[in-house]
Amino acid sequence: MTTKMKIITSVLLFLSSAIFMSCNNSKSNDDIEVIKMVEKQISFSPKTHALDNNDNLSPDDKFLCYDTRGTVFNEDLANSKSIEKVEIATGKETILWNPPFITGEKAAPGVAAASFHPKENKVIFIHGPFLEEVKERGYYSKKNRTAMVVDGNGGGIVERPDMRDVKNNPTTPGAHRGGSHRHEYTRSGNRIGFTYDDFLVQKFDRTIAFMQPCDKAPKGYTHYFSLIVRPVEKGKSKPGEIEKAADDSWVDSLGTMRAFIGKVRAENGVDYYSDLFVADIPLDIDITTAKAGTKMEYPTPAKGITIRRLTHGLNAGGTVRGSFDEKSIVFTA
Repeated sequence: MTTKMKIITSVLLFLSSAIFMSCNNSKSNDDIEVIKMVEKQISFSPKTHALDNNDNLSPDDKFLCYDTRGTVFNEDLANSKSIEKVEIATGKETILWNPPFITGEKAAPGVAAASFHPKENKVIFIHGPFLEEVKERGYYSKKNRTAMVVDGNGGGIVERPDMRDVKNNPTTPGAHRGGSHRHEYTRSGNRIGFTYDDFLVQKFDRTIAFMQPCDKAPKGYTHYFSLIVRPVEKGKSKPGEIEKAADDSWVDSLGTMRAFIGKVRAENGVDYYSDLFVADIPLDIDITTAKAGTKMEYPTPAKGITIRRLTHGLNAGGTVRGSFDEKSIVFTA
């Protein structure tokens, strides 16, 4: 599916959900109000403008941030040329980050999946290995990337949130050993949630994690890392146990609830369900109780996180989203 098709599909799913809720809340079809809207093309430059289902609007609602995957060679994130923003009113485009890059089946650094900070003029996105790191670290991959934060006016790097450490044994406390992806700030900006793929211990599927500012963060980095869900090893789960967690998003503004879709073993011990879950993360959690793991041991979450299952056998899916009143979660099923 192309990026354009994905965006169109997301829009159609949103519209169909809105119509469904309108119908359910109406006493009759006569009560449905049709709102007429006019389309406006914002960008015209000959490049891809991929939103990737992220928090693309700036805090002042004047700009959209995006990546340029698919502009050169192929649509792999590894070949995205730059992180940019476009002014909605004028269509003026500004490059926020465009490191030197390699194109091909193997590529680097890989910059993609951009989101604005909810209150500050800065943008967070995926960043793979710098070109000078490729010889030692390898090319871009799902298990070989971190977050990068740049100034929203194009002034360069302002933060490097998460440390990636695949050398030390045990892993540096507060660091991870793989790849973080689709970074999402809480609406208050106090935490960052994301999906996570481990590089050192690969018998586990994708899961979810979060990070927050901490004075014990690894030197040179701003945030401390913790898993949210420690999945069961692939193929070895028991009924009710989660083997994969993904498609996650914050429910509330302070980041005490992270909703996600879990791949969970069915009661027959053979099949799997895809269901909606919520992880409860106390605001006063001691994130330093998270264990970073070793070259043979998978990381473990900070103490105090609990998991709630909200659906059962509903074939839930989509990238979940929390409502602004923090009482509801939208997903596909």
